[in-house]
Order: sequence, then structure tokens, then C-alpha cells
Amino acid sequence: MQLLDLAWLQQARVQLAVLRLDLVDPELSGNKWFKLTHHLQAAQNAGAAGLISLGGPHSNHLHALAAAAKRLGLASVGLLRGHPQQTATVEDLQRFGMRLHWLGYGGYRERHQPDFFDAWRKRYPDHYCIPEGGGGLAGAMGCVPLVAQVRKQLGALGWDDHDGWWLAAGTGTTLAGLVIGEAEQGGRRVYGALAGPPSHGVAQQVDRLLGESGIDSTNYQLIDASRGGFGRFDERLARFMFETEREAELPLDPIYTAKAMMALCHLVGGGYFSKGTRLIFVHTGGLQGRRDAQAQLDKLLR
Repeated sequence: MQLLDLAWLQQARVQLAVLRLDLVDPELSGNKWFKLTHHLQAAQNAGAAGLISLGGPHSNHLHALAAAAKRLGLASVGLLRGHPQQTATVEDLQRFGMRLHWLGYGGYRERHQPDFFDAWRKRYPDHYCIPEGGGGLAGAMGCVPLVAQVRKQLGALGWDDHDGWWLAAGTGTTLAGLVIGEAEQGGRRVYGALAGPPSHGVAQQVDRLLGESGIDSTNYQLIDASRGGFGRFDERLARFMFETEREAELPLDPIYTAKAMMALCHLVGGGYFSKGTRLIFVHTGGLQGRRDAQAQLDKLLR
């Protein structure tokens, strides 16, 4: 846990501590390990020889999954969006031993069809299929323990409690896990800064996961932090990210955590939170994906 002492927080008298999940592991960074734990256990219980999942050419999820599979002695198959290309992430996937299949863009859009994995199960009958982003109820349940873990660390910050959570939301899986955990621990509100536009259906996904868990809760709020679309970033975001990193000594990425921090800054500056509010910012990792964005970030600031 890292307390931040930024000017906009001081001015609003809002306290913010960052849960540094980016420091968990260099290859299974951020929330990725937590979302995978139940999936990996299910794969091992099923006696699977390998794992199948999907993502883009910069996917933090596929990066973590391929690394985990290698450590566990499992094969891995990645179904990738778009057409063959070399990125730093793709090179790592190949180094980890992941077998790659490029689906194009139309083929990748079919991932929401209920029979999407059927053909892949026939091709790899001894592999266990994991949803995009490590999603599903298994992914959400893997994040539930974060609530109790943070409560154990509050004393070290000099806090007796906190008022809510703030995190970037891609699929909404981690957010759902925190809402489930808070339903058991005290009901603190969970704020999700959307990395993609609201039309991507994160709210529906979160509600579905909560329903599957048996939790009747609306104790969360989604904020559009996408700045025009998933994976898009501009000069204002790049400048904010670099300034925050320098002032807080906190590494961020432009797709998730920088957008989440900037959205929080805007709300705090607008008086959305009352004085004395204490928030936990979940650093969801994603720093490996920044490598291919660095050139564009530097170009924006020239």
C-alpha cells in the first residue's frame, strides 16, 4: 500500500492509498493473477494439459496466462484479435511457448457467441478454456480476497477504515469481485473507471456476475474514463500520466491506470468527494503493455 500526496488530493482533503498489485510479479502483474487463480485451479482439477484464452496483441491477460501456464507445465493457446503482427507482448507470448491463432477482427467479434469455444475445444480437447480477460464468475471470485487483504493493511497507513475503492474497469471482473467481497465485509462503494466506452457492456457484465454469485447489490458506480475509446489516449492524458508518475513515483499505463487516475482527479477537483474521504486505488498492473505505447506517448509530448 502506498499513500499518495498529490496537490489535487491535498486541496480537496481527500486521502488516497494505492494497492500496488503491479508489484505482485513481473510477469503475472496486477489483478491478472487474482483473476486467474480459480480458473487455473479448475483446469488442474479437470486434468487439463493446456489453457486457451483470447485477447489483443498487447493483452495483459494473455501475457499473464502464458507465463502462468509455463510455470505450471501447461501448454497454452492464444486466440488473438486482428492479423499477425509483432509486438513486445506477442514476442513474450512466443517466448513463454504460447501457440498463437490470429482471428482477424470479424472472427474476434464472434467471441460473445455462446458456441465460440466449441471449435477450439474440438481442436484442443485436453485444453481448458478461459474467457477474455480472465472473466466469468471464477475470475471475479479470485478477486474477492483483495477486500480482506486491504483491511489487514489499513493500520499500517494509520487508517481505521476507508470509504471506497477506485479502479480501472476493462471487463468489470475485478470490480465485481470487490463488490462481492464488500457485500461480506461492510459494503464500501466500488468505483470503476471505464477503460472503454459504456457501450462495451461492462455494466451488464457486472450485473450478470453479481447475479451468478447470489449477491443482490448495486453498490458500485461506473465512470466513463475512456477518452474516446478503448486503447485511445491523447496529449492531455500523456502529460497527466508523466506528471503523476514524477510526483508520486508511481508507474502507470495509458490504457487503464492513467485513465483511472485522471478521471479520479477530475471528480476530486470538482468536489465529488467530501473532505476526509479515504479511497483505495487498485493498481491493476498492465505495465508490460506500455512498451508498445511508449513511442506514441513520447510523440504526443514533442
